[in-house]
Amino acid sequence: MIYRLVDAGEPVNTCCRLLGVSRQGYYRYKRRPTSATELRRRWLTGLIGEVHIASRGTYGYRRIHAELTLGMGITCSSRLVWMPMSRAGLGGLPGPPRVKRLKGVATADDLVNRKFHRLGLNEL
Repeated sequence: MIYRLVDAGEPVNTCCRLLGVSRQGYYRYKRRPTSATELRRRWLTGLIGEVHIASRGTYGYRRIHAELTLGMGITCSSRLVWMPMSRAGLGGLPGPPRVKRLKGVATADDLVNRKFHRLGLNEL
């Protein structure tokens, strides 16, 4: 947040004071090297984008997770795949529509008169 305000031309002292952050803490955070976790997330974000493009935009986070874990042998959770996809606005195609069935109501008439009852073993 402070980065955006400073890039917009606001002074660092004012931004830190308004957000309740010490100026020294801001500069310490700014100079800190990128962590291994952040580097891995950036790398995975690139891979996720490549898999999504390779699937012509049809894969959602579940299929991309399966492609990464089963196809490429990369261990990651499905949430770790979902987060960068949602931030980047990537998504798969919607799945098949869900049909809600009512219990006790016949869905269709038996037009071929099939008989599924049997009188003994090994019949039908």
